[in-house]
Amino acid sequence: MNLKISMMTKTEKYKILTKYIKDMSSETPDIETFLFVKKNIAKYQLNIDINSQPLKNKLVEINTTLKYEDKEQTNKKSYFEIVFSTVIKVNEDVKEKKEIEKIILCDVQKEIYPNIETSFLNLLHNSGFPEVKFEKKIDFEKLYSQRFN
Repeated sequence: MNLKISMMTKTEKYKILTKYIKDMSSETPDIETFLFVKKNIAKYQLNIDINSQPLKNKLVEINTTLKYEDKEQTNKKSYFEIVFSTVIKVNEDVKEKKEIEKIILCDVQKEIYPNIETSFLNLLHNSGFPEVKFEKKIDFEKLYSQRFN
């Protein structure tokens, strides 16, 4: 039996234990909606939501949700969403709430986002929208600092 033990160094504030797609959804009710959305997909906006839940033993489950949706009031809409779950172990030295918040909202996100973006773009492309690209990269440092200013 092989047993792998991974230790956190003193400088690491957290370690990702696992990450996976918790939920993924693409909904287009009919062909008329699909054709309408195909013409209007440029109006869709990417939204991100991050929430977390403490587990025991300094473990934290983080759920990062991306939604790609049309904000306009129209009956013809497609709906795209991915919920990506990450479980981390926070280093014993990390005690301050603000430091843990930064790990959850910023550090972990920077590490996992390329994975989530690729999975989400694959969902959109496989749902019939191969032209969709996310031009702007999300600046998690900037979002984090804006949140507290």
